[in-house]
Amino acid sequence: MIDYRQLFETITQDPRYLANLDWGKARAGHPEGTVRAHIAEVEGNLNRLRSRLSDDEYWRLLVLVHTHDTFKAEAVKGVAILDPRSHASLACAFLAEFCDDVDMLAIVQYHDEPFALWRQTNASGGCNEERLAALLENIRDWNLFLAFCLVDGCTEGKGREPLLWLFETAALHEVQSRFSVEDVM
Repeated sequence: MIDYRQLFETITQDPRYLANLDWGKARAGHPEGTVRAHIAEVEGNLNRLRSRLSDDEYWRLLVLVHTHDTFKAEAVKGVAILDPRSHASLACAFLAEFCDDVDMLAIVQYHDEPFALWRQTNASGGCNEERLAALLENIRDWNLFLAFCLVDGCTEGKGREPLLWLFETAALHEVQSRFSVEDVM
């Protein structure tokens, strides 16, 4: 069994993690600028959701908060989410060095997929069904994934439409979770 509190301590002391915290500047979707500032805002959202989480879920989510965007500085901009050079893949590879929790690894890898699919839907009226099927297949812990999407997607610079789309799409595909559209902050 993984001690997620210890995992959090280990990750947040890793020199690679520390080296990337101050990367970034204000941009669309991230007016806070740096990875460090984004983490702080997402942690605030996590704390607002805390009463609905078990201790295990809280620490797992905290690890996700601190890993999901930390490797943007090293990523190749514009590559696909599953490309090994994407920030999601780099973060997933980093996390995999410390834990083998397939749910955590899938969430880090696919954390931006709902936004990408929403953008496709918004632009053309539909999304890539193969990518949607892969998301639905690879995410097994929908409580954890949707909780993460809530805390990451309810930051100052992000519209709520992608989250609304995600919850609607999850419901259409009969995804079971204790989190719902009513939880959008």
